[in-house]
Amino acid sequence: MVIEYIGTIIRNEVANRREKIYEEQNRGIYMFRINNEHVIDATLTGGPARYINHSCAPNCVAEVVTFDKEDKIIIISSRRIPKGEESSSSFSPLLCHSLRFDFEDDQHKIPCHCGAWNCRKWMN
Repeated sequence: MVIEYIGTIIRNEVANRREKIYEEQNRGIYMFRINNEHVIDATLTGGPARYINHSCAPNCVAEVVTFDKEDKIIIISSRRIPKGEESSSSFSPLLCHSLRFDFEDDQHKIPCHCGAWNCRKWMN
């Protein structure tokens, strides 16, 4: 385990409303879907896990685990990460995972700049 993704647990409907508000405020949006009904909004109340970026060749994975009857998102290393390891791209931070966005049509594609050898060129 590397870190827990923390924030406010909200329903999808609330997440959709907040996303529009954050966009109007030109604010970075940090939300992570727990399941079909709930999202963790880390935009205003989150911890440092919200800053772990996407990579097409990640060194971490995100998993939903149940602890004390609550679903939580835990970031777990997918391999040993040596101290001081640097990625092959200046865009990628030390820790990264695949954000696994929903697939979108070409008009709504989000470019990927991870620099990984296997980069898919799109995050969704």
